[in-house]
Amino acid sequence: MKLHRLALATALLASPALAASAPGVQGDWMTPSGSGKVRIAGCGGGKVCGTIVWLKAPNDRETGKPLVDENNPEAALRTRPIQGLQILRGFSAGSNGKWSGGSIYDPQSGRTYDSKLSLNPDGTLKVEGCIAIICQAQTWKPAA
Repeated sequence: MKLHRLALATALLASPALAASAPGVQGDWMTPSGSGKVRIAGCGGGKVCGTIVWLKAPNDRETGKPLVDENNPEAALRTRPIQGLQILRGFSAGSNGKWSGGSIYDPQSGRTYDSKLSLNPDGTLKVEGCIAIICQAQTWKPAA
C-alpha cells in the first residue's frame, strides 16, 4: 500500500513539471505572410512573451535604415527598431495548448490588443487579437 501511495504522489508531483517542460507555444514562429519571425519564450512568472527576431525586409526602402516603431502612440518609443521588438506579452498557460491573459502589439497600427494563443492539431499556432468579444485570428507556422 505504501508503494502505491508513493507512486501516486510521484505522479502528481511530476505532472506540473512535465507540463512546464512541454514545448507548447515556445519556439520560433513565422507570420502568415512569411515576412517576420517571432520567438516565443518564457518571460518570468510562468508566462510567455514573443519578440520579433527576424524580418524579411528589416530596413526602410528609401533610407536604408532599420524599420522603427513609428506608429507607437508614445512619441518616445517611435525610434525603437521593429526587429527585436516584444509584441506578445504576459500569456499564461491554460489547458489543451491554450494560452491567455496576454496582449499583442501591432507595430503597423501602434495598437495593443487583448490576445490569446492556441496550438492547432496540425502544429500551427492560432494567434488572436481581440477588442471586447470580437477577435481576429492569424495562423503562424513553426519556423524551420
